[in-house]
Amino acid sequence: MKIVKPTYYKDFKCIAGECPDSCCQGWEVDADKESLEFYKSLDSSLEIKQRIDRVLSKDEFDNTIFTLAPKKRCPFLNDENLCDMHIAIGGEHTPFTCRTFPRFIHDFGGTREIGISFSCPVAADMMYNLEGHLRFEEEVTDELPSLNDIDAETYIMLKNARQKAFDILETDKHITERLRELLELGVSVQQKLGAYEEGGDDIAFRDVFINPELINPEWREKVSNMQIKDIENTSANENITAYFIYKYFLDAVFDGDLLSKVKMAVIGVLINTYFGSDAWTVHLWSKETEHSQYNMDRYKRLLKEADCLSVNSLKEKL
Repeated sequence: MKIVKPTYYKDFKCIAGECPDSCCQGWEVDADKESLEFYKSLDSSLEIKQRIDRVLSKDEFDNTIFTLAPKKRCPFLNDENLCDMHIAIGGEHTPFTCRTFPRFIHDFGGTREIGISFSCPVAADMMYNLEGHLRFEEEVTDELPSLNDIDAETYIMLKNARQKAFDILETDKHITERLRELLELGVSVQQKLGAYEEGGDDIAFRDVFINPELINPEWREKVSNMQIKDIENTSANENITAYFIYKYFLDAVFDGDLLSKVKMAVIGVLINTYFGSDAWTVHLWSKETEHSQYNMDRYKRLLKEADCLSVNSLKEKL
């Protein structure tokens, strides 16, 4: 298995209880099957076993989750903002989401791409302020390729197209011109993948970001105070674009929807421009949207259906 990581990946370190916006607060956490099996094996006399059993429940999708404490805090998050489950039974036995956050892992047969998300404020600060262009490190492990039904020809085509996207992003042109070229690339590649119908929903641009599931009230304030401004030609805006291109572009091999993923990269720059030009703003959006199934499903729909997010509308904003 070939493992691909951004060069900054190795520098990320969780600051645990010092975090300004704990990942253990604001959203529900699924208890994965492997973790559940381990919890069942614990001695019933252990306090942590009893606490786990008390808070396990089901959501509307029949997923096993931990019932949140007041203020949407994880029931194992103590007063020092540290995890009592981690302390009691080790971090390797916390749920998969907790063990991996804010990392994302995408398998493409013999290649695994790994990164970190803007949803973590430490990761957001690191990526937002990255100096130089996005670069990657590769290593080969003994792990066997993952089973998949990926179409090899489509994957290679998308991989080549993503390299073109990175090449566009690394030119000396103003970021707005680079974003226009990325949209044009997205349209061209999408035509090879299949039809893409957009528009039909006249929702206002601001309202796109008023999510039904509110995780942090500060994000709602950011949206309410939206200011239309010119896009600055900064390294931060390039870094935001590169993040989306790396994280989502190749996923089109699974769903055939490449253009929405390119739009996300452009909209990421608009979020940074209209709602607050700093890493914290992008972090809030990411935590609010990328890590809420409700909000992300709605956003994916609006990427296609919202008139204000059509290719032509986005070009007009650049």
